[in-house]
Amino acid sequence: MVKEKLAIKQLNELKKRIIAKRLAADGWNSEYKTLISILMSARTRDETTIKIAKILFKKYPSAKSLAKAKLPDVERIIKPVNFYRNKSKNIINCAKQIASEYNGNIPHEFDRLIKLSGVGRKTANVFLAVYGHDAIGVDTHLAYCSRRLGWSKNINPKDIEQDLKKLFPKTYWRRLNWIVVSFGQTYRSRKEKNKILDKIKRI
Repeated sequence: MVKEKLAIKQLNELKKRIIAKRLAADGWNSEYKTLISILMSARTRDETTIKIAKILFKKYPSAKSLAKAKLPDVERIIKPVNFYRNKSKNIINCAKQIASEYNGNIPHEFDRLIKLSGVGRKTANVFLAVYGHDAIGVDTHLAYCSRRLGWSKNINPKDIEQDLKKLFPKTYWRRLNWIVVSFGQTYRSRKEKNKILDKIKRI
């Protein structure tokens, strides 16, 4: 693995190359919308998630309203999102838990978040990072770039997360996912992405 100073330099080089676009976790006016949007975004392009999430939230503006939704209605709305059937079940059940256990408020404790339906380690950490907590959400973008740049040799997201926490100071944790995912959104082509990553690796 590379050293801290080099890893920070590489991250800053990545940041210089991105064209900032709105990600699925960005720009919502409530924590409920942020969490549900992150949950829906797995294996789906952010622009698609945002578009569909806006339609969903217009009809179900709160966890309490989504908790009362009928499954076919939600499936019909979020059909353009990959794995929409499973995600429909998860977001309704997640909303039910938030409404009944937390009175519509989203918990900010990792152990509580991952007990919510459909919320895994990555979703919980991305949510926490958005709201100012020191957390690293390891998705496919961050996992790939971490291995390519020598930040981690691991494949398991949890192990990669631990490697990144050892490598980067806490002040960088919450920015890691946003920067690397934005890089992935800027350069869709694997060939173009690898060319830039390999160049950054040699700095």
